[in-house]
Amino acid sequence: MIILPAIDIQNGECVRLYQGDFSTAHKVSDSPQETAAQFRKAGAEWVHMVDLDGAKEARAKNTALFLEIAKHSGLKVELGGGIRTLETVETYLESGISRVILGSAAVKNPELVEQAVKRFGERIAVGIDAKNEMVATEGWLDASKIHYLELAKRMEGIGVRYLIYTDISRDGALSGVNLEQLGALNRAVSCEIIASGGVSGLADVEACKSLGLYGVICGKAVYTGALPLESAIEMAGDQRC
Repeated sequence: MIILPAIDIQNGECVRLYQGDFSTAHKVSDSPQETAAQFRKAGAEWVHMVDLDGAKEARAKNTALFLEIAKHSGLKVELGGGIRTLETVETYLESGISRVILGSAAVKNPELVEQAVKRFGERIAVGIDAKNEMVATEGWLDASKIHYLELAKRMEGIGVRYLIYTDISRDGALSGVNLEQLGALNRAVSCEIIASGGVSGLADVEACKSLGLYGVICGKAVYTGALPLESAIEMAGDQRC
């Protein structure tokens, strides 16, 4: 299993949100670049990055910063937020980003996901963000009427290999991952599952590994010190996925 420490970017700064609420954004680091360097020093191979401005405005923002980290940090970058066109996907993947996440597009433009998967294969992931098991889009500002398992099966059907599942109610809350929903998702599809939202400590990492998940995204717990990143990476095992 791999550990993906998270860097969320708003106005060029590294911030964290509570339950996806943009009004709760608070700065957690003086430098995204330095944060990435610290993650690398702790043994991380991947970093999960989110363009919060892009998610809110439905277009790519902060692009230069993401490409800089991909080029200079020594980390493989998994990036989501505001990616709505095949051209944006292509730009990122051909400029050093290792894996691109399509979220809102999975609901509103599944044809884009299908085209991206046909062209870029395993370098495409789909983010499924849900509250009360129903999918939310546009930076979690819009609710849909699609159950998260239904969307997961649709994505599996068009060839998506990686799914990132976030229980919005737990994101940034340090309340523990939603093992019940993650387990149900892992049983429902053959995709590789990455857990996101609510990681509070090493016990969550151990639980996700026991479920047989592919990866775990760790945000607030790393920044508060509740989750020692080096210990989490050691517990997870092989990071070379």
